[in-house]
This record gives sequence, C-alpha cells and structure tokens, in this order.
Amino acid sequence: MGRGRLRIYLGAAPGVGKTYAMLSEAHRRIERGTDCVVGYVEHHARPRTEVMLHGLEQIPRRELAYRGGDFTEMDVDAVLARRPQVALVDELAHTNVPGSRNTKRWQDVAELLAAGIDVVSTVNIQHLESLGDVVESITGVRQQETVPDEVVRRADQIELVDMSPQALRRRMAHGNIYRPDKVDAALSNYFRPGNLTALRELALLWVADRVDEYLTEYRSEHKVSRIWGSRERIVAGLTGGPEGRTLIRRAARLAEKGAGGEVLAVYISRSDGLTAASPKELAVQRTLVEDLGGTFHHVVGDDIPAALLDFARGVNATQIVLGSSRRKSWQYVFGPGVGATVARESGPDLDVHIVTHGQVAKGRGLPVARGARLGRARIIWGWLVGLLGPVVAAVLLNTVDLGLANDMLLFLSIVVAAALLGGLFPALASAAFGSLLLNYFYTPPLHRFTIADPKNIVAIAIFIGVGLSVASVVDLAARRTHQAARLRAESEILSFLAGNVLRGETSLEELLERVRETFGMDSAALLERDSDVEPWSVVGRAGHGPVMERPEDADVDVPVGDHLALALTGRVLPAEDRRVLAAFAAQAAVVLDRRRLKEEADQARALAEGNRIRTALLAAVSHDLRTPLASIKASVSSLRSDDVEWSEEDRAELLAGIEEGADRLDHLVGNLLDMSRLQTGTVTPIVREIDLDEVVPMALGGVPEGSVELDVPETLPMVAVDAGLLERAVANLVENAVKYSPHGTPVLVSASALADRVEVRIVDRGPGVPDEAKERIFAPFQRYGDAPRGAGVGLGLAVARGFAEAMAGTLSAEDTPGGGLTMVLTVPAATPASGARPSPVRPERRAS
Repeated sequence: MGRGRLRIYLGAAPGVGKTYAMLSEAHRRIERGTDCVVGYVEHHARPRTEVMLHGLEQIPRRELAYRGGDFTEMDVDAVLARRPQVALVDELAHTNVPGSRNTKRWQDVAELLAAGIDVVSTVNIQHLESLGDVVESITGVRQQETVPDEVVRRADQIELVDMSPQALRRRMAHGNIYRPDKVDAALSNYFRPGNLTALRELALLWVADRVDEYLTEYRSEHKVSRIWGSRERIVAGLTGGPEGRTLIRRAARLAEKGAGGEVLAVYISRSDGLTAASPKELAVQRTLVEDLGGTFHHVVGDDIPAALLDFARGVNATQIVLGSSRRKSWQYVFGPGVGATVARESGPDLDVHIVTHGQVAKGRGLPVARGARLGRARIIWGWLVGLLGPVVAAVLLNTVDLGLANDMLLFLSIVVAAALLGGLFPALASAAFGSLLLNYFYTPPLHRFTIADPKNIVAIAIFIGVGLSVASVVDLAARRTHQAARLRAESEILSFLAGNVLRGETSLEELLERVRETFGMDSAALLERDSDVEPWSVVGRAGHGPVMERPEDADVDVPVGDHLALALTGRVLPAEDRRVLAAFAAQAAVVLDRRRLKEEADQARALAEGNRIRTALLAAVSHDLRTPLASIKASVSSLRSDDVEWSEEDRAELLAGIEEGADRLDHLVGNLLDMSRLQTGTVTPIVREIDLDEVVPMALGGVPEGSVELDVPETLPMVAVDAGLLERAVANLVENAVKYSPHGTPVLVSASALADRVEVRIVDRGPGVPDEAKERIFAPFQRYGDAPRGAGVGLGLAVARGFAEAMAGTLSAEDTPGGGLTMVLTVPAATPASGARPSPVRPERRAS
C-alpha cells in the first residue's frame, strides 16, 4: 500500500473560492468513477458552496463537548474505516477541539495519507507558519491557526485560487462570504484593498517559488545542466531613425512567443551630445514601446556596440534586435558596423537578430559640427573674407613686391580671419584658394600651377598646414564657447527652477508660459491620463493652439512618468535642448502635485472645520439644549404631582417657565439648524423686493417690550432680500444687543439709504468689543467676555452674517460713540436711493 497524494488549493484570503474549487474537483472525479467522500467541509452558510455538497457522500462528524458547548470535528477513524480513494478535508490549518484524535487537522490529513488515501484540502496563504510576522505587519492581525510550511511544500499538487481584490470585495459586499452584519466591519478592516493586494502578492510569490523548486528538482533528476531561458528579455537597439518602429514591433512579437517576455528599447547617444537622431522620432518610439508594454532607456556611450552589449548583459537580456545598416557600401571602409560588431562580440548567451527595413543602404548623415553654432551672419562674413580676401590680397601684392615669405604671412592672416569669423569650412576654402593664388602669382615659374624650387613646395605645405591647424583651433574654440554659453544658460534656467521648487511660487500656467518663452514655442500644454487606455486631458496650457488630445500630435513631447506628458508646438527642438526641457517637465509635474496637495489640504481644512462645528454642536446639545429641557421637565413634573396643591399663581408661574424654556429651546434649535444649513451650502435665498419697515418690526417679537427703540423711515427705498433670512438676521442681532445692554437702556434700531444700499444699524450701550475681537465674535460658537454658559451656543452672530452674505449683503461691528457696540447690516436696494418712492403717511412706530 503506497502513500496517498495530497492536493492543496491555496488562496490569498477567505472567500476566493478554494472550497468551491475543491468540491468542483470532487464532482469531476466522481464522474470519472473515483470513490470520493467528504471528510470535513465547512460551507460557512454560503449558498453556492452548500449547493456543491449535494450529491457527495459525507462522512458523519464526531461530536465533542468542550466548556459547555457542542462542537464537531472530522471523524478520522470513520474515514479510515470507509477507506475511500479520495477524501476532501477543508481548512488544513484548523486547530481541533481539545479531546480530538490530533491537535491539528493537518495531522489528521497526515494519517489519511499514510493510510494510502488521497486528500484534497484548502489553506490560505496567511496560515503558513513562516509568513506569520509578514501577515501581521500587513493586516495587523496575528494568525493563531497555522500550518508548517513543509506540510504544504510536500504536497504533490498546489493550485492557486486567485481573485482580484476588487472582485473579492464585491463578493463580500453582496453577502456571498460573511453574514450581512459582519460585512461592513470586514470591508473596513481585514478586507481593505491594500491588505488584499499584499496577501495576493504573497500567494503569487510563494507559488512562483514552489514552481522554481519543481523545476530545480526536475533538472536535478534528469541531469539537465544547460540553463533554460524560461523568460525572454529582448533589447531593441534604436538609432533614432524611422526604422526603430519596425524593430520595436518585431521585438514585441518575439516577446509574445515566450512566457513572460519583456521588451527593452535602448537609444545610445554619444557623450559629446552630437547626434543625428530626431527628438520627435525618439518620442514617438518611446510612446510605441510603452504602449506595447515595454520600457524605453537612454544610455550615453561613445562606443555604441560596447554600450549596447553592456546594457543587454546588465539587464540579463536573452536577445538583441538590431536593424540592417543604413550605410552605403563605401562607408564600410570605416568599419564593419554596429550590427556586425554586436553579433561578433555577443557570445553564446545572447542571440542577435538583424531585421531588414525600408531604410537599408540608403545612407545616413553622420553627426558633424554644425557651423550654425557661430550664427548665420558670422558664417556669411567668414565665406566672404575667405574667398574675396585672397583676391584682394593678390591685387595689392601685384603692385608691391614684399617677398614670398611676407606674401604667405598676409595670405595666412586672411585664413585666420576667415576661421575667426566663419569657422572651419570658410578657413579650409580660404587656405585652398590662397595656396593656389600663391602658387600662380608668386612662386616661380610665375603664372603657372607648377613650382620650380622645392623650398617653395615646403613653404606652401607649411602655409596650408598652419591654416588648417588655426582654422581647427578657432572652430573648436567657437564650439566650446557655444557650449559654455549653453551650459551657463541651462544653469541659470535650472537655478530658476530650483528656486521655484524651494519657494513654491510659480503656478502651473506661469511655468508653462516660461517653457514656451524659453524655447520660443507657440504653445505648451501638460497632458494627463488615468491609465494607458484612457484618453488624454489637458491640466495646464499656455500660448495659442496647444495640443489638446495626444502628446504625439505635438512637435515636441516629453513623457513625465507613465501618465503625464509635456507637449510643445512651434518647431522641433534639437537634442541638447531636451535636457533642460526634461527638467521643466519634471518641475511641471511637481507643480501639479503641489496644486493638488493644496486642494486636498483645503478640503481637509474644510472637513476639519466641519468636524469642529459638529463637535461644538454636540457640546451645545449636551448643555445648552439640556438646560431648558430640564427646566421644562421639572415644571411639568411639578404640575402633574398629586402631592402638592398648587395655587393659581404657582401654576401660572410654572406654565410661564415652561413657555420660556420652550421659546429658548426653539431659538437654540433654530440657530443650530441655520448654522448647519450655512455650513453645508444649502441656504438658497428667495430674493424679492420688499419694504424694510415690513420686515424689521417682525424681528422684534422675541425681546422684552420697551427694550428696543425703532427708527425706520417709511421713505426708504425697497430692498432686494429674502424676507425670512433678513428677519432672522435682524432678530439675532437685536437679541444679542439686548442681552448686553444695561437694564433700562433700550437698543436703537435705525435704517438709512446709502447709494444703492440700505443700512440697518443696531446700537447698544453695553461694554463693547475691542478692535482685535470684532471679527472673532462672528465665528461659530464664540462668546465674548464672561457671557454665562446658558446665554446661548454662540451662533447668533455667525448665522446673521451668513444670512447677510447669502443675500449679497454685509455685516460688520463698530464702536458706539460714548460706549457700546453697533452692528451694521447692509443689504442691496431694489431702486437707487435718489429715486425713493413717496409713501403714504403712516403712524410712525418708535418703540417696541
């Protein structure tokens, strides 16, 4: 009797479908005639899993009593007595109830395997003993039930049951894993997306290691010594020419043929920065390789074949894809070419593919030192001096005999002047032309292109050599001067960028405008997309006609990360300008991140303010609202008591106390609701034209009679306000003024017209407020001075200002002449004050 075989379904978390997969396997085996039973399966009240148990023979469980409870465990003896071919045993890491045959379920499984019974089981990655600390650091939960890693590693088959975190959370939310009362807690704690992603990575890596072990064992058993390239890593060598797109696509097709293939496109530029590559073409090829799932790399190296091989070996590449040479036949005299050199020196571990394309043997421009570095005007003057100077010198020397040595020095000075002005090529032309004139006019035999005296041959050769040397030195000096000027300009630009990074001063639009001005472009735009398949959107732009859809449509585009790109239109920039442009692009990404962080900080600040207000609301509810409720409850309890015979006066006093407490409670609740509406932005004024003297008197109903003096002229213009909001604002201001006014001193409420505004002034003679506190008193939940705790929750003035601003008005505080505080409420007039309508004479209301 041989040992049984163990098959394990491994999952990253509960609910991924391990038990379901195990039961599906059991049904498949039964259909093939295999004797399969259920030793222990826990369906956890999941309907779909429970349905899969139908049609399977289940071994009765063993019942155990422990600490006053009844539990069931797998009956190992019953399974052994039944002796099936295959037994299903769920939850391999489970700890058995004390009194069971074994402490751990994996020990039960070991007995079944020893008896020759095949076992199919399940386990989650977090239950592996070696991963306990890692799982705890991820989830914050220490797994108490674990299984030794060696038990799982010895399994004959391990199958990963995988599910994305999003799908698993959807299953959880639909109630397919836990009971509805546990779903919210699970999603907020253990089943957070980050936890599930990390556990999934653990499971994938663990299974990958197990696959490597299987492969190693197989190679050892079969004595396979040659290394197997199980994963292809392909390097595509780019020159910056149009054939690069063909190479990238061919490399991608090669990668698709192998499991887990990877494409790396590399462009190698010379260290002197001189290159014939098109920056726009390189940008297009970068986008292409990234769209195909590869990566783009830029490497500096003067020896291109060596740099390419070093890069390929550094990334552990298996293949290199190169294009057939674009050089013409005669250019091979300079060497065998990059492709042939790479193929010769690649060695046995690297395969080199030479791919044909449409540019083969069509020639390629070699990088040269461009005279344009000296400026167009200097080049023109250089050619003029180099070609016309020797003619003028020959004419002058025909009239004066200075001797051959002096003649040569004069011609040499013209060569030097041409080199200083126009660089190498005008100097070369001047040296050649001048040597011909020297030979023709001044070396015997005269007026013939032959030289009789060998010494004159040496002199002319020295003349040509000195001319060429001086021209080369001058041209090199001019190029170095140009490079120094460029580097100085780059350093100034980078210094500017660094200063902006430190100070955080430049906005995204200002930075893009600076990019446009620095490089002389028509427009600059920063584009972003959420993923590789989402469309691009513009997050910032400057100039006319910016690119709005794709970075590839621009003349120059610089990728910034995976989903951000800087796109410029106007002209194609040379390669040396892209270094600074890349710095601008990185700074643009920083500015964009800073702007978003500021927006998030503002949102967080608003949330914090809301939390502060909610906390203050709770505090208000806990005291200021409880006090009138307690007073009302005490008065009602007293009236309902049969133990005391209340007189009519006492009953009236208790009822008055109830009414006063209810009014106070109504006022507090009203302010709380109004403040809540203001904070949530749900206050929508219904503005209409109304007379001020119809609204203000209605706001005085909540103050004692005789405590307010009213002065509202009937000739005031109508106001454009929400009558309800204005009444509530005035009522809060008047109640606050009455609260702080001395006893017997009425509060004055007056109104007047001022231009297109109407001003309402609430004047009290109280203690007043210092200037530094005049704004603070309008903040929610603020009481000034020693106001008693029961004087309100400190919302009246905040609500009044909020309502005023909602109606396009203002509310401010001023000192009352002679002492006290004046609240100034201004609201818009419906008609200008000069056009105030006449009103019929009405009885003037002066006091309330």
